[in-house]
Amino acid sequence: MYPPSLQPPPHRDFISVTLSLGESYDNSKGWRRRSCWRKPRKHSRRGPPSLQIRAPDKDVKDRIQDRVEQEQEEPGNAHKENSQRTVISWRGAVIEHEQGTESPSRRADVPTNRPGPESRTQKASAPLNKRQKAVVEAFRHAWKGYRKYAWGHDELRPLSKSFGEWFGLGLTLVDALDTMWILGLTKEFEEARKWVSQKLQFQKDVDVNLFESTIRILGALLSTYHLTGDSLFLEKAKDFGNRLLPAFKTPSKIPFSDVNIGTGIAHPPRWTSDSTVAEVTSIQLEFRELSRLTGNEKFQEAVVEVTRRVHSLSGKKDGLVPMFINTHSGHFTHLGVYTLGARADSYYEYLLKQWIQGGKKETQLLEDYVEAIEGVKTHLLRSSEPSKLTFVGELAHGRFSAKMDHLVCFLPGTLALGAHHGLPAEHMDLAKALMETCYQMNRQMKTGLSPEIAHFNMVPQEGHQDVEVKPADRHNLLRPETVESLFYLHRCTGDSKYRDWGWEILQSFNTYTRVPTGGYSSINNVQDPQNPGPRDKMESFFLGETLKYLFLLFSDDADLLSLDTYVFNTEAHPLPIWTPS
Repeated sequence: MYPPSLQPPPHRDFISVTLSLGESYDNSKGWRRRSCWRKPRKHSRRGPPSLQIRAPDKDVKDRIQDRVEQEQEEPGNAHKENSQRTVISWRGAVIEHEQGTESPSRRADVPTNRPGPESRTQKASAPLNKRQKAVVEAFRHAWKGYRKYAWGHDELRPLSKSFGEWFGLGLTLVDALDTMWILGLTKEFEEARKWVSQKLQFQKDVDVNLFESTIRILGALLSTYHLTGDSLFLEKAKDFGNRLLPAFKTPSKIPFSDVNIGTGIAHPPRWTSDSTVAEVTSIQLEFRELSRLTGNEKFQEAVVEVTRRVHSLSGKKDGLVPMFINTHSGHFTHLGVYTLGARADSYYEYLLKQWIQGGKKETQLLEDYVEAIEGVKTHLLRSSEPSKLTFVGELAHGRFSAKMDHLVCFLPGTLALGAHHGLPAEHMDLAKALMETCYQMNRQMKTGLSPEIAHFNMVPQEGHQDVEVKPADRHNLLRPETVESLFYLHRCTGDSKYRDWGWEILQSFNTYTRVPTGGYSSINNVQDPQNPGPRDKMESFFLGETLKYLFLLFSDDADLLSLDTYVFNTEAHPLPIWTPS
């Protein structure tokens, strides 16, 4: 049912990847994404900044000059006065093609004196196509803002040209490490590696959220180690993993949500004594892999115990789990409420992905996953009017709600991944239907970007479309779930329409969320293309997930991070599937 005692892997069991390119090129979740205290962050109620509208093609020269100046500066040397609120020019983006820039080899520029695993290379990826080049340009533009105004800090505030802190661990930089490597951005990667080597220290008196820091920081360090073979990242991962372990010191072995990585003191969030089910069941891939790499079973033992306990609990409904679990009793709380959105979503994702990671040997994980999907079909699946879109709602004490978080758009990709690995064909059928729905959640908005939460019309009404949005739910946080699933659907079917849909979404990001001076911003209103209301925040997952999945979606190389070789954690960090050796 669960993996046997681990032995230190031989050198050849490690995986590194060669991803070389030869063409020129140019450029959370829910509650879990918003706060280390696990409650919704109180977003600023200030009005949007003053906007100037100017033609997109008038500042191309300025942007090229900005890029030249950026390369001449040290990171983070922005003027202090830039942190003050200023008038912002807001415009649609122009995608320029940089001429004559050679895409760097992903292996050639890595110093050969760094220790690492024995290389197991992939086929060289195909030359970058036009759409991949656009993703690279978008990443560079986002990185330009982060490098200049937020270097070494957690998040960029692109409008005020400043930064925000969550954990104080360079969250955006660490989360984006493997994205830079995959995109072939050697210069940016090497500069970020230098910061990790010299500045990333975990001996500090700061509370971190166990789930968020595991998927973003630990996951990124492990993934980057596998892709580069650079032992720096494994050493950092071991240090960080050890500092997270005190969270599991509870009477039930169900971990607290937060832990101080300096003092080792763990505690629940301020607003409840419970942990959320998604948080405690979506750290397994990372801790299991850390045990495999180090030969130290303590990391895996901690998370396997959580999985065992959750498996045996009562309070489920045909495989569906409640959203909360008590760390003292180890039992579900707030019974009778079932969702695939915030606080529960990645529980289902990690059932499947652990089974894949472990070589498809842990049958109990697979059985729990398949049962849960049947539970979704029975209790949460409905169709909308007038277009008969298939959607996943919520159930509270027997009462159905036609509410679907954008977070639920992870599900089409997860279903497709399961079908790819041999699960029933009807899982792929459902994946395709839900993918259409998630696309329409974007397409039916005036900006072409999905709201945070959608409600579906279930009764035929003249003048009403399928997707409706309440005023409080109109924001977009640059989330990855739709493009994540588009990547899986395209990989599994080869249907080019999924690429076209992803291209539309990238264009909408460029039109409505791009900040001319560098970076992208969450917006307040996806239904107001004239004034989308930028929020002055670029989440780390925009670089760690959204742009990475878009790049992979547009790739012509099906072997680039093959689904038969890698499994992506819930923050889009690829980890190796274990082989019998």
